[in-house]
Amino acid sequence: MAVERHRPILQVVGFQNSGKTTLAEKLIKTGIELGLDVATIKHHGHNTPQKPEAGLKDSERHRQAGAAITAVEGGGSLQLHIQNQSWSLDGILALYEQFSPDLIVVEGYKKAPYPKLVLLRGEEDLELVQELTNVRAVITWQRLQLGPKPYPVFSLEEADRQLASFIHFVLPT
Repeated sequence: MAVERHRPILQVVGFQNSGKTTLAEKLIKTGIELGLDVATIKHHGHNTPQKPEAGLKDSERHRQAGAAITAVEGGGSLQLHIQNQSWSLDGILALYEQFSPDLIVVEGYKKAPYPKLVLLRGEEDLELVQELTNVRAVITWQRLQLGPKPYPVFSLEEADRQLASFIHFVLPT
């Protein structure tokens, strides 16, 4: 019987052009500064990720930020990039057996049940928060009236100072 490992997952969600990839890059860099192996998964709901303009540019930004493993999914296609010095057959086989990063940053997949950081550009995005589960924090481009809420609300600048605490929230104790 296999022992299930706790996978620390932190989602970054928001509408198109809300800053998800930029926030994911910052989380990757912060995770690496904390000594973590960080992997990312990007959901590309618009096209299949076969060309840079169709989602790979964002996962490339994840890779350039230092993610050890990046993936982009869209239209039934999955593209995976794993940075390693060299690959042996045993290394590739081990890959198929189990991934074991310290942190997985997921960009997109709004309906998934994992802890979420939600980006809101303005009042036109407020409906998004009502649709989501497991919201841990909302990050806004401008001051918004959200009413009573069970999660903290940060400006973009405030969120930058909270990146390590967002990560620590999902790590096992």
